[in-house]
Amino acid sequence: MEKAILLLADGSIYKGYSVGAKGTVIGETVFATGMTGYQETLTDPSYYGQIVAQTFPLVGNYGTNGADGESARCYLSGYIIREWCEKPSNFRCENNLDTFLKEKGVIGLYGIDTRSLTRKIREFGVMNGMLTTEPIADKQAALDQIREFYIRDAVKNVSIPEMRTYRAKGEAKYHVALFDFGYKRNIERELLKRGCEVTVVPYNTTAEQIAELAPDGVMLSNGPGDPKDNIETILNLREMMKLKIPTFGICLGHQLMALANGGSTRKLKYGHRGANQPVVDLDSGRTFVTSQNHGYAVDSDSIKDSVGVVNYKNANDGTCEGVRYLKAPAFTVQFHPEACGGPQDTAFLFDRFIDMMEKRGR
Repeated sequence: MEKAILLLADGSIYKGYSVGAKGTVIGETVFATGMTGYQETLTDPSYYGQIVAQTFPLVGNYGTNGADGESARCYLSGYIIREWCEKPSNFRCENNLDTFLKEKGVIGLYGIDTRSLTRKIREFGVMNGMLTTEPIADKQAALDQIREFYIRDAVKNVSIPEMRTYRAKGEAKYHVALFDFGYKRNIERELLKRGCEVTVVPYNTTAEQIAELAPDGVMLSNGPGDPKDNIETILNLREMMKLKIPTFGICLGHQLMALANGGSTRKLKYGHRGANQPVVDLDSGRTFVTSQNHGYAVDSDSIKDSVGVVNYKNANDGTCEGVRYLKAPAFTVQFHPEACGGPQDTAFLFDRFIDMMEKRGR
């Protein structure tokens, strides 16, 4: 068994064994609490620039396949697990985890105490780290590199370069422009199965280009990085709101819409990453179990009463989980209603989006 090491910015070292590709990467070390859906985690562009540790001890028991990916490649920097299953068992299994990680070029570490790592992140917050299968010759030099790391141009690096159109079976009822800030394929699938033609557009598509495309609705996708870094996109969304096109935002799309409407965002200590986050619908009082993956949150108090209404909140820490806007037909949520590897309690929000487009058409 080949050795692998995680060196954190605070100088602590976790020694284990290598799984997947070989080499050295630096990233922001975070943890995810999902018990299933590891392939969806590995292929979620929202993890760009991050080293992801799974809290569930056994990963890989049902293998991997070519159908369940949320994107064509892996965008995370590294992967950490307690134990990986060498002989998976599932009728859909095509490869084991080690083979999958090697094919995608992802460096993995297993055999460490992931509980200890998770507790450290919960106590001190997410921190940069170096994941390597090579000896660290100069620890201080490595720490200097780790501490200087920052995730840059995240959305730019995960977005498509040009528009692509996907058509549903049969005649399309609606045409949706899906902004690719690092979108998960299941957003596209949810729209297609509801009879929408979907045009995926690059992150820097302008309001003028959207007006020319003349969609029935606009989707703002999930994505990686600090939302405040996307100045051009924020200004563009501000202009796009004036078009009064029905708009539905998810995760980063939720944060960017808030910033475009005068709101603010802040970085969370260790974020929400997993499939068990309780969210309260403030209109009905009902609580939903949701899938989430984000390290930033919208400041509820920054949403002015004349602009929008915060209509969802996290039951654990009270953070903003959704906003309904008043000056345009738009709503956004922080959680993932399209979750394929997690709970699907809130998939009805896609139907709500369809209703908005239908009302606008009438």
